[in-house]
Amino acid sequence: MSLRLRQICLVAHDLDATEKLFADILDLPVCFRDPGVGQFGLHNILSPVGFSFLEVVSPLPDAENTAAGRYLDRRGGDGGYMVILQTTDELHPQYKARVAERGIRIAHSMDYGEFHGMQLHPRDVGAAILEIDRNDADPDDPVRPDQPWHPAGGIGWRELAPSSLISNYRGAELQSADPLGLAERWADILDKPLTIDAHANPCVELNDAVLRFVEARDGRGEGLGGLDLGCRDVDAVMARAADAGLETGESMIMLCGMRIRLVPGV
Repeated sequence: MSLRLRQICLVAHDLDATEKLFADILDLPVCFRDPGVGQFGLHNILSPVGFSFLEVVSPLPDAENTAAGRYLDRRGGDGGYMVILQTTDELHPQYKARVAERGIRIAHSMDYGEFHGMQLHPRDVGAAILEIDRNDADPDDPVRPDQPWHPAGGIGWRELAPSSLISNYRGAELQSADPLGLAERWADILDKPLTIDAHANPCVELNDAVLRFVEARDGRGEGLGGLDLGCRDVDAVMARAADAGLETGESMIMLCGMRIRLVPGV
């Protein structure tokens, strides 16, 4: 089935500080702030990552007992929250039927006319909130890669200059005490085969990225722990991260509680 990694959502205690870090380190501009998340006691930002998006949500200062706030407490700080995939108009009902057949609960459904989405209950899926959405294609060019995306405000993001440093998503890393079991669950839900990478990690291949499942070794338990980003200038990002005092490794920086691996390429 056709699946794109269209959006990643992170959760942070301090939205303003996190926004500044993503701008300063990765040159990611903000394209949209969704007032609709206020109903959940949140505020957010969205930034284009190639033709996909990075969202960061944070509890509003006066909000109490939000799901995002509880998640921050449970995982001990900022980090990964949601993996949001896009499928076609024709295939989205098949995914809904597949989820129902497996008894997986839908935590939240969305219907905005041109956009339909379903967030699957994390206790049934594991590691993160998995969301599978569809969005009406551009009628003038239905195969263009920068299709409209309702959560990012439609098509206005196309007018922004892209990041000078980051080109696209290459992958997302989900961690667990049982990475193979978690990978098998996600592969079954997504109707995708399991593959094994060069480091013996089980993976699920999407159309434009890979979901990689690894052993949780950072003391934070199961969750979305890392992102692979295509990077036009790895040295520049590493230098910016060092200047900002971020933890770094080999072509890797820690940002918003995430292991962000920089993959050379345009």
